[in-house]
Amino acid sequence: MAPNYQTYIFDFDYTLADSSRAVVECANNGLRGLGLPEASPDAIRRTIGLSLPETLVRLAGEQQRPLADEFRRFWRQRSDQIMVDWTVLLPGAPEAVRELREKGFQTGIVSTKYRSRIEEVLRREKLSDAFEVIVGGEDVAAHKPDPEGLLRAIDELGAAPEETLYVGDSITDARTAERANVSFAAVLTGVTRREEFEGLAVSRFLANLGELSF
Repeated sequence: MAPNYQTYIFDFDYTLADSSRAVVECANNGLRGLGLPEASPDAIRRTIGLSLPETLVRLAGEQQRPLADEFRRFWRQRSDQIMVDWTVLLPGAPEAVRELREKGFQTGIVSTKYRSRIEEVLRREKLSDAFEVIVGGEDVAAHKPDPEGLLRAIDELGAAPEETLYVGDSITDARTAERANVSFAAVLTGVTRREEFEGLAVSRFLANLGELSF
């Protein structure tokens, strides 16, 4: 890893944590609420990291986009019940983040997940002090791959984009970093395979965050 990175910003789902079991249930709760057929777990896992309107479109078709607010309402009903309890941190993630902080690097999270959910998980895992900034889905007008959230986190940290590394698991994360002119490391703990990143600017591939070196 290039030695000049001073700031490390992470995606959340499939990068720091796995909430896929809860996401599958919440998505299908939204579809059921709209009277639509449930989607397969694999199809839903492929939407993790997208905004809820885009998730609905990916699972049920563009013609359902006008129902996005209702989909969000049904999603949140179930999410309030299970999202935090069903979310687990990925192996190596807590140790990697703590080492970064101990060595004096800046850290943050930029995710389409609600910041409040992320904060609840971090409190439970006693990691609340491990991140200096968290930008969630409710904090931005435009979701990834729009760079708004990532640029906001960089600005709040007073960081330099050229000294920042964004770590994520998806094509959406890679495109977000590219649009923010920030280096990107792809961690292969999600459902996106290494070959799917072909043609995108990836500074390094990681099997998990335990391989993050600095």
